[in-house]
Order: sequence, then structure tokens, then C-alpha cells
Amino acid sequence: MSNKRRDFLKTAGLAAAGLSLPFAGKANFLSSFGETKKLPAFGLQLWTVKEDMMKDAKGTLAKLSSYGYKQIESFEGPKGFFWGWKNTEFKKYMDDLGMKLVSAHSNNTVDFERKAAEAAEVGVEYLICPYKGPQKSIENFKRFNDEFNKSGEICKKNGIRFAYHNHDYSFKVLDGLVPQTVMMEGTDAGLVDYEMDIYWVVAAKEDPVAWAKKYPNRFRLCHVKDQTKTAKGIESCQIGKGDIDFKKILGQMQKYGMKHHIVEQEAFTGTNPLESAEKNAAYMKDFSI
Repeated sequence: MSNKRRDFLKTAGLAAAGLSLPFAGKANFLSSFGETKKLPAFGLQLWTVKEDMMKDAKGTLAKLSSYGYKQIESFEGPKGFFWGWKNTEFKKYMDDLGMKLVSAHSNNTVDFERKAAEAAEVGVEYLICPYKGPQKSIENFKRFNDEFNKSGEICKKNGIRFAYHNHDYSFKVLDGLVPQTVMMEGTDAGLVDYEMDIYWVVAAKEDPVAWAKKYPNRFRLCHVKDQTKTAKGIESCQIGKGDIDFKKILGQMQKYGMKHHIVEQEAFTGTNPLESAEKNAAYMKDFSI
């Protein structure tokens, strides 16, 4: 028998075996031969549609649900991260829409005990410090470690988690050290996780996968935000229309503990926030790794 015929019969036999399996078994069988799989449920950071939320929070959330978002990451605006509703009222509306508030960007230096308790009551998994800004000394970043550990203790006491969201400044060498490294290694892994904003890691000319690999199970959330070049520099754009290779990045991230994939967009050249939110949801629904 020729090698070609033998290889053909082997392949055909394997395919037939796969077809005879029940659905779950078939999925596992196919994945073992390189079949692609979908990402876990994806969400949206509400900063993307902040103006729409300010005008009509209820209607905007309903539109986001219709686009296919199952998770939401809120942020602490003038009305708080429950947008002026009681925490239980916000959860009820999210339940009605088939969505879940999984995380929120929050000021962790003001009334954080209350915020953590209210978030925990309605099943929020993470409260996240969104920004500290560039600092003049690495000593300031070391002080943030104590702050983050204390915030992490408050969250842990309430049964939720605390995280910090990066920008590009934390990857720029300061006083001979990389601030992001100082924070990763100076905080207690049992108390503090990290939300990787992939856009800002790439903007700092760093490799997102290399950071996730170096610190496994520390980056539990990420912002899926694409990047394009303009005459004025870089800006975010609809996912898939920019320069970031999410196919390569997100597929690898799963191995190092990434759990939540949160879409975000902050610039809308030639489009608008809701249209972009819809297009980004379509991209994420079709995305496979």
C-alpha cells in the first residue's frame, strides 16, 4: 500500500470516529487536531459609550445587550459605577438584559469599604484602580504597592478582588527601574491582580504575551483595544482595523490565567461610540483562538 493511500485511510478513519462521538466528545476530539475555539464571554468598558450612558443609561445598556455583550465593566462617574441606581436596582436591570456587571473602575482612596461591600452584594468580581499617572520618582510607585495591598485586603474581606489597570507610563524606565515590575513584584499576589490594557502595553513597545508569561495568573482581565497610526500619533480604533495582532495575543493569554476580555475604544474617527461598540461586538463574536 502506498504511503499516500495509507495516510488517506488514516485521516478518513479519524474523521469518521469524530463524527460518531457525542457533541462534547466531538469538540474535544476536533480541538486535539487544532480546531479553533471561541473566547469566553466578552464585555465592554462603559467608558467607550460614556456620553450615551450620561444621556440614557437604561437605553444604552439595552442596545449593548442587543449587540451581544454579556458582560459589562463600569467606571465611577459623577453618579458612581451604578449610574445613580441602587446596586440591587442596577443588578436587576442587568439580569433582565441577560448581562452581568463583572468589574468597575473605581477610586480606591475614597470610601472604598462601602464601594467594595456594595459591589460584592450584587456579584461584581473586581474593583479596579484605573489610573495613577506618570510619577517623578520610583518611590511613588513603591508607595502605591502599600495602597494596593490595603485595597486588596478590603476587597478580599468582601469576597471580591482588587486590580490595577495599566497605561504606557508604567512601562517606562524611571530611576533605573520599570514601574510595572515594581508594582507586580511589590504587591501581594493573594490580594492584587492586574488588568492589562493591551493597547497601552503595545504603545510602550512591550510584548503583552511576554508580560503575561512572566507573571502568570496576575493579569486576570484585559482591555481589547486596537491601535492605529494617525498624523498626530496613535489612537484607538475598531477592533480588527488597527495594527494589534489579537489573534496571536489573546490565544496565548489563556495559558497564563486571563479570564475576562473587555472591549474598549476611546477614539472614533469616522464613526461614533455606539456604532463602534456594535462593530466590536461582532468582531468578538466571530473571534476564535
